[in-house]
Amino acid sequence: MSFQQGLSGLNATNKDLEIIGNNIANANTFGSKTARAEFADVYAASLNGAGSNNVGIGVNLTTVAQQFTQGNITTTENPMDLAINGPGFFQLSDGRNPVTYSRNGQFKVDRDGFIVNNAADKLIGYQSDANGIILPGKSVPLQLPTGGIAPAQTTRIDLELNLDSRLATTAPVAGPAIDFADPSTFNNATSLTVYDAKGQDIALTYYFQKTATDSWNIFATANGTTVLGSAAAPVPVATVDYASNGSAPISPLGPVSFDLPASTNAAGALTLPITGLLLNMGNTTQYGSPYGVTDMQQDGFSAGTLTSLTVESSGIVMARYSNGESKPAGQVELATFRNPQGLQPLGGNAWGLTIAAGDAVLGVPGEGNLGVLQAGALEESNIDLTGELVHMITAQRTYQANAQTIKTMDQVMQTLVNLR
Repeated sequence: MSFQQGLSGLNATNKDLEIIGNNIANANTFGSKTARAEFADVYAASLNGAGSNNVGIGVNLTTVAQQFTQGNITTTENPMDLAINGPGFFQLSDGRNPVTYSRNGQFKVDRDGFIVNNAADKLIGYQSDANGIILPGKSVPLQLPTGGIAPAQTTRIDLELNLDSRLATTAPVAGPAIDFADPSTFNNATSLTVYDAKGQDIALTYYFQKTATDSWNIFATANGTTVLGSAAAPVPVATVDYASNGSAPISPLGPVSFDLPASTNAAGALTLPITGLLLNMGNTTQYGSPYGVTDMQQDGFSAGTLTSLTVESSGIVMARYSNGESKPAGQVELATFRNPQGLQPLGGNAWGLTIAAGDAVLGVPGEGNLGVLQAGALEESNIDLTGELVHMITAQRTYQANAQTIKTMDQVMQTLVNLR
């Protein structure tokens, strides 16, 4: 026995205690991963590699191995907090240095609309165009919209309803085809709000008038103004004929096109005319049951301001507006590695790329072997505090035992020196 074995044991155990202390210190660090010391014995080289009675000359620290197991996910009150449930790393860039990788999803939005972490590094992903279409293939720092959304003019209306086949015909025998103020000249009515090119609302009302068995006229008014014809002589925007069993219209077979005139809305504003407005009656029926509207859809909307941002499990950042519309503002891109333990810790909850880790494999959350995102949540450290404390006690005993070997060797040397 020599001092070398005990000294190497003290150094190795000291490193082990440092690693344990670092793990304990980061027990509450979101996205942090536990590390462990891995040791190897040391032998002196023998002549020609022969000899079976070699005594080891100590121990050394071969590596500090990171353990990239999944940490617990805890919910928070911040919708911009993101947790990765499964493999993958967030990609972060400061615009100058190489991209870094992190499991810590504590993000915020800076004054320029970029999603950043506490170190002001920007989250990388796919940006969307003005229409909300994600542009994959080109990774850039994600910048969220700060302005509102422009209005869209209504171009199509889809009606889904049932007209009661048991009702009597209401078409007047003489005079105007319909009197909107006289309910006896029509059977049913329903209203729908549509929008002009400025996003101004138009109250569009449909009147359903039975003219014969399996045949109905549809009249319309916009803010009380007759759509087709005149107030004295209204003209139907469509005439719908149903099959004898009432299941579906046999005429027309497709959407009907008509123009919406300018009108004055409830606020007193003059609305713009809409040309080529399509009305789809293909989902209507005429059964012997009460009249009922089950769905009405139109594709226009008014202008809106940004009210909130949410992140879906697929990484798509949805911008929601005051007019009820929403559209993608971007999508988070994740990275994974063949050997995550080869990543270099950089501090600040970040890792850097190395040759040992391999090239980054990029994709969106939920794609391939990448995990999914959970918004309003964070991944806790995977450090087992109880296990670290027990390990610390064991390392302390090992340190004491190595110190004891040095003490024993010192006593042996003292005995040899005192020989006469």
